[in-house]
Amino acid sequence: MASPLTPRATDFPRWYQDVITQAGLADNGPVRGTMVIRPWGYAIWERMQAELDARIKAAGAENAYFPLFIPESYLRREAEHVEGFSPELAVVTHGGGRRLEEPVVVRPTSETVINSFFAKWVQSYRDLPLLINQWANVVRWELRPRLFLRTSEFLWQEGHTAHATEAEARVYALRILRDVYEATMRDVLSVPVLVGHKTARERFAGAIRTWTCEAMMGDGKALQMGTSHELGQNFARAFGIQFSSESGTQEYPWQTSWGVSTRLVGALIMAHGDDAGLRLPPQLAPLQVVVLVVRDDEGVRRAAEEIAAELRRTGRRVRVDDAVDVSFGRRSVDWELKGVPVRVEVGPRELAAGQVTVVRRDRQEKRPVPVGAAAAEVRKDLLKVAVSLREEAAARQAARTVAVSTREEAAAAAADGFAVLPWDAVGVGGELELAAAGVSVRCLQRPDGTLAESDDEPGLVAVVAKAY
Repeated sequence: MASPLTPRATDFPRWYQDVITQAGLADNGPVRGTMVIRPWGYAIWERMQAELDARIKAAGAENAYFPLFIPESYLRREAEHVEGFSPELAVVTHGGGRRLEEPVVVRPTSETVINSFFAKWVQSYRDLPLLINQWANVVRWELRPRLFLRTSEFLWQEGHTAHATEAEARVYALRILRDVYEATMRDVLSVPVLVGHKTARERFAGAIRTWTCEAMMGDGKALQMGTSHELGQNFARAFGIQFSSESGTQEYPWQTSWGVSTRLVGALIMAHGDDAGLRLPPQLAPLQVVVLVVRDDEGVRRAAEEIAAELRRTGRRVRVDDAVDVSFGRRSVDWELKGVPVRVEVGPRELAAGQVTVVRRDRQEKRPVPVGAAAAEVRKDLLKVAVSLREEAAARQAARTVAVSTREEAAAAAADGFAVLPWDAVGVGGELELAAAGVSVRCLQRPDGTLAESDDEPGLVAVVAKAY
């Protein structure tokens, strides 16, 4: 049975929307720019959330929760911050049938409200470092919404920390970038990322430095997967956060903030999806294996249940699909759309020969396997799928990344992938020219891909691309 999706080569954005709809990931909400995340999509997010949360806690941060509504005056305390977010703010002016004395902003990010409490909680060097994380929803009024990628309301985590020294803050911001974000994206999502820092034009409003993870999607465009910011002492000064140092002097702490969102679900679709739908890494798949009963036969059902039971005993997430009132072709297409990593097909003819058919979703490979070896073969396949997806994504990124020497060459190369050129050949003026052509500097790096200290470091290269 043919896939119901628009081919990627024909219309990639339409294909993306088709996958979300046909795989049952999300729907548009009743207010423009909002989304309803359906169970299959939310289960993927929950698994991402669990992986990230474990790593965040391993880095020493603790979870807390802060209000959705923020006094408008709080945002105005840090001028660059409010200026950067003003076009995206949703503001409540009435409540309980009356005009509010002060308008409140629906949380676009929580630097301001969290720092108002940091000012109460931080008194001494003994209170530092203060490492807080929040899982929440945020609202940024989006003019050009796209499910998972840009919505007016989305889910995310946002971390906020305070440290005694600038060096400690830098180390922690990079620990989150590398040990939490890059590691999760590479090892769990199977998406290779480039890490570097943003230019002054692209960095977070109110930060002194923004570190980023950038990935290439299936059409060659870039997606910002997550960011970690060094805030310096800007918010500490704006909110009066001070601590008594060991020597007894009053000091402002150095701070960080960092976050990733449900945009990662969009990244997963665009980085790994094919013309048949999703392809999920096993760690994120709500179901890792589906055992399909081909026909209504007692022996077939029994064999399917036995295979599923053996897999469950080893901790795999398995479902037996015995809905034989629906055609086998339709069911196969539906599970392919949802991206289940491995499918086991059990039919009377194969069973009579002592075999079942095992299908790897990432490669669409089918092979006969002895019934008694089916569970063991599936376990081996599950170990291979994540590696295969990561290698395929890395190969695409390498093939579609070119070194150039001029802005004109970079703009042309960005039509099909990433361009890398000396930052000196771009500069602030060149960055504006590229932006006018729909191309942006995704990050700055040293030529060997390592992280630089600042924009002024000699010999930096810029990674340039069109982006979502």
